[in-house]
Amino acid sequence: MADLLGEDVGLAEIHKLYRCHDRLLEHKQALFDHLVGRWRDLFNVSFDVLLYDLTSTYFESDPPFPEGDKRRHGYSRDHRGDCVQVIIALVVTPEGLPLAYEVLPGNTADNTTLKDFLARIVAQYGKARRIWLMDRGVPTEAVLAEMRAADPPVQYLVGTPKGRLTRLEKGLVDKPWHDARPGVQVKLLPQDGELYVFAQSTDRVAKERAIRRRQLKWLWGRLKQLAGMKLSREELLMRLGAARKQARTAWRLIAIEVAADSAALSYRLDRAKLRHARRREGRYLLRTNLTDDDPARLWGLYLQLVSVEQAFRNLKSLPLRRQGATSPSGRSFTRMPRASRRLSSSPSSPIASMSHSAGASMPWHPASRRAAPSKSSPPCRTRYTEPEPELALLLDKLKFVLPAQPEPKISAAQTAPPSPV
Repeated sequence: MADLLGEDVGLAEIHKLYRCHDRLLEHKQALFDHLVGRWRDLFNVSFDVLLYDLTSTYFESDPPFPEGDKRRHGYSRDHRGDCVQVIIALVVTPEGLPLAYEVLPGNTADNTTLKDFLARIVAQYGKARRIWLMDRGVPTEAVLAEMRAADPPVQYLVGTPKGRLTRLEKGLVDKPWHDARPGVQVKLLPQDGELYVFAQSTDRVAKERAIRRRQLKWLWGRLKQLAGMKLSREELLMRLGAARKQARTAWRLIAIEVAADSAALSYRLDRAKLRHARRREGRYLLRTNLTDDDPARLWGLYLQLVSVEQAFRNLKSLPLRRQGATSPSGRSFTRMPRASRRLSSSPSSPIASMSHSAGASMPWHPASRRAAPSKSSPPCRTRYTEPEPELALLLDKLKFVLPAQPEPKISAAQTAPPSPV
């Protein structure tokens, strides 16, 4: 930016840019309205499928904080319960285009956030038949009932805890399997105006079964070691706790007993729980009010939730600056579009070209060199570049013409002398 403006590099120093976030936050609604309009014009995006999820990001800072600060202690997805955090809720399209986000207090429960976002999307983009994709734990039964009763009905596809399978197993036994995609089969069970989708993935069965076997083998060997050690009862309990933390999946499958007045340890494999776990491995239960849809599309829609998870991974890989007076809401503001920039449902789409070019390196001109900085002379920042083919195609479609670039700035004083051979 400093090169474009012909000013010193300090003009666009990173901390200065981050301190501007609170000013941008005042115009968040207008910016999202503008971006949505541009996405409609450039990519013909329909916004009929929306993906909604939440994550948290923590701060290594100690309370007390100013009044109204959103940093709170709460359930940490990063396993940092010792740190304060904020909750970030994000709504994106399957192409990875963010439509709305909100920074919430760190002690906000996931199932209390959806209702406000439903109203916000309707107020911002109008009523339409949209499909909301969510993971389990986000919607409540009351909110799902309101979505079904809305006019027009708000359609949804949401993950369901596996514990509900116990209540539905009898109804699913006689249902036929349908091929949703290679290696994935589903059963459909209509019930109470909803459609339950029971899916099993061959690859996921093999993966979860391998994890369970590896943990079970390690835990069984560890229990055998502990049973042969001469330990006090307190030492034994501490080591059992460490083993449980390392192999939680396998721990539920073994019945372990410690004598009340000694360090005597006994354990056995709970075969009933093992059979129950085998029936659940690699299998998922979804619920939807899209009762007239086909299994392949239902499964394909739910897989798009991976887009939100990838967006959050990109989001957390970006630095969260803590310098200056910028609030947590302001610091998170410009990270949202960047977090979603690499998501695309079609590798050949214009969005995919933009995503590829966002992280692509620009080749150096053969005559261009970047001299090593020294105390007497600053490094030369200007370089001569050419866009890669994907970016050149996108620029041509958008009818953008790059301005002429100056010749590389190379001087004898900045050029390092050749090293002796």
